[in-house]
Amino acid sequence: MAKFIGYSCSICGKEYQPGEVTYTCPDDNGILDVILDYQDLKKKTTAELINQNEPSLWRYFPLLPVSNLIGDGTTIRSAGWTPTYAPPQLREKFRLKQLWIKDESSNPTASFKDRASAILVARAKEIGAEVIVTASTGNAGAALAGMAAAVDQESVIFAPKNAPPAKIAQLLVYGSRVILVDDNYDAAYKLSQEATEEFGWYNRNTGYNPFTAEGKKTAAYEIWEQVLLSNQLSKPLCIFVSVGDGNIISGIHKGFKDLFAIGQIQHMPRIFGIQSTGSAAITNAYHSGEEKIISVAADTLADSISVNLPSDGLRALRAATQTNGAYIGVEDSEILTAISDLGKVGVFAEPAGATSLAGLKQALKDGLVKGDDPILVLNTGSGLKDVKAAMQAAGDAPVISPQLEEVKKLLRG
Repeated sequence: MAKFIGYSCSICGKEYQPGEVTYTCPDDNGILDVILDYQDLKKKTTAELINQNEPSLWRYFPLLPVSNLIGDGTTIRSAGWTPTYAPPQLREKFRLKQLWIKDESSNPTASFKDRASAILVARAKEIGAEVIVTASTGNAGAALAGMAAAVDQESVIFAPKNAPPAKIAQLLVYGSRVILVDDNYDAAYKLSQEATEEFGWYNRNTGYNPFTAEGKKTAAYEIWEQVLLSNQLSKPLCIFVSVGDGNIISGIHKGFKDLFAIGQIQHMPRIFGIQSTGSAAITNAYHSGEEKIISVAADTLADSISVNLPSDGLRALRAATQTNGAYIGVEDSEILTAISDLGKVGVFAEPAGATSLAGLKQALKDGLVKGDDPILVLNTGSGLKDVKAAMQAAGDAPVISPQLEEVKKLLRG
């Protein structure tokens, strides 16, 4: 376990000892970054930082600020070490020399959010928290519910009542206490914060608990191992990430900043945040040139990234501005097309997961990236999370009578 030496506020820069705070900066409510003992980590070789025999995010245990064991010696449930593909069909379609798809749908509850929940459950066990609570449109809640169930940890999930039924089913099957809110995600988030203060629950919410980014940063470590260490890249890697609350992209940024700080990488990748135009608060701020994020009335079929006011918006914005990346808005129709594009190479993505590919297509049109730039697109969740959207993307299958002649007629068009 990396020595966890404190926190740093993302707004004012003030530093705190580990026991001084739990969530945000007391002075300005800024989100806290976890500080590791980088001087000690600099002394470790690449081989010492990676446990090649561990097929999960715990393979980077020296870079993580929590223990991977609970009181009785049981290992916290695994997440991460997801596959990275290099599909030639998409590379040729977009005229790219190098293209990778990192597919997070193979995580235990089929989304990227398992990474954060694995770390949060570990942290909850360390501090003796009885109940973990979060607000979620489904994926973060399912991740928490699944990870908590595996170690007999009580969890409470607040979700908007219109979240996809498949996601709500996951929450219930894992045994969490599920409370549906007759409003949107932002209202569920606010209610979960109030419940945290009232009942003393440990709060997992992104953009609030500093340890969520510590879980999500592990995707950066995997990209480092699977792409950067395995390929000689002549230009910076360009990473495309869908963005809602902003915690995934800020976590990935944090992971690469860790690696840069300890000398494991010499150049930062370029990070591109992609939002639906129906939920584009951070994209709007990026194009305004200011670090002021203004709430929007979110309306997009990509429910996992449908947010009025992103709770981790500032760090998410900086993930692009500090790495020579950009923010890009895409229409819902382009997201549906991207679901189909990914499906044709064997990757089944939910709308939020396909948003990143839609962003790549737009970035190529706008000249933000070129054909010789190495590209990685992140799919954050399985299409099984939102079958309704998948059917919109794929269209209906034909129905015929059970006769061979009908098949021949269909094949003739």
